[in-house]
Amino acid sequence: MPKIFVLAPDSFKESMTAEQACQAIQRGIQKIFADAHFIHVPMADGGEGTVDALVSCLNGQRVDCEVTGPLATQKVKTYFGLIEGGQTAVIEMAKANGIHLLEPSQRNPLLTTTFGTGEMIKSALDLGVSKIIIGLGGSITNDAGAGMAQALGAKFLDAHSNEVARAGGQLDQIRTIDISGLDARLKQVEIVISSDVNNPLTGVNGASHVFGPQKGATAEMVQQLDQNLTYFAELVSQQLNIDVKEIAGAGAAGGLGFGLMVFAGAGIRSGVELVIEQTQLAEKITQADYVFTGEGGIDFQTKFGKTPFGVAQVAKRLNKPVIACAGYIGEDIEELYDEGFTAIFGIVDGICDLPTALENGEKNLERTCEAIARIFALNS
Repeated sequence: MPKIFVLAPDSFKESMTAEQACQAIQRGIQKIFADAHFIHVPMADGGEGTVDALVSCLNGQRVDCEVTGPLATQKVKTYFGLIEGGQTAVIEMAKANGIHLLEPSQRNPLLTTTFGTGEMIKSALDLGVSKIIIGLGGSITNDAGAGMAQALGAKFLDAHSNEVARAGGQLDQIRTIDISGLDARLKQVEIVISSDVNNPLTGVNGASHVFGPQKGATAEMVQQLDQNLTYFAELVSQQLNIDVKEIAGAGAAGGLGFGLMVFAGAGIRSGVELVIEQTQLAEKITQADYVFTGEGGIDFQTKFGKTPFGVAQVAKRLNKPVIACAGYIGEDIEELYDEGFTAIFGIVDGICDLPTALENGEKNLERTCEAIARIFALNS
């Protein structure tokens, strides 16, 4: 009887998309199990690849748009997804305001904005959706979602009743929050934040301290950004009577999680859990003889909400073997074997530099999965 393989990897960042990873895994296995049946479930954890994963798996469609980039003067051509017959929009904030959209020399979270993310939300509202899923990974912003709210009609006024410029470095200039012009349609749709981090908005574990440095912030800038977020959260509490700064995930995407909860009434979910639910992964794994997952790197942090861990948890519950492949194998992966992983394989072929490893990712993944399949064939 033909074997059934469920292939549920995340993207291998900068090397291959989740769907390309599925294809590479299938090519390797098929060399040994020519008659096998494959179920592709390209995955994501709320960050990069979430739109493509859900659109691919659920036969959705892309909607192209042009929005404001990370800098207020910048325009970027991007897209979001529509699934469930056009009733649900899937947005990745990074496609409008992501770190990859700026050269390293341009990265300064005092100057960046989430305005473009708000424009994407507005475009989705214009299409009459009833639900919006927003992935928060990969940001270059630290403005607590103020820019997003401005794009949707909120006004932030300074001491002279002038609108404050869009940027994380300007939050301390705000004296009045005016939401009278906020898009009324936000109250008519369900908005769900998809996030793979659980940081609060402020403090040593908050958005600025944890993620600011990788966005180009110096130690002095981190202090200023955190003070700005603290000030803004207190203003929101005083003027809108909303206090969500300590909620897990409020600090995601430079505080965009906070802004979406405050101004759009959003709820927050684990990104990988949401994608697992949307793709009906459990129902597909029920049919499987073997489950394959993976992403660019696997280490002890994988258990904190990353895609392979989420897949392994579902498979463990259904008593199915799980094979994980990664370009990079880090420290303390042994503890993952108690969490549902059957085996974890590195795919890099010999000693090479990073560009070469990224370029050869698909070939290496295919070769590794062929070798794994040969072991399976011994027991078939």
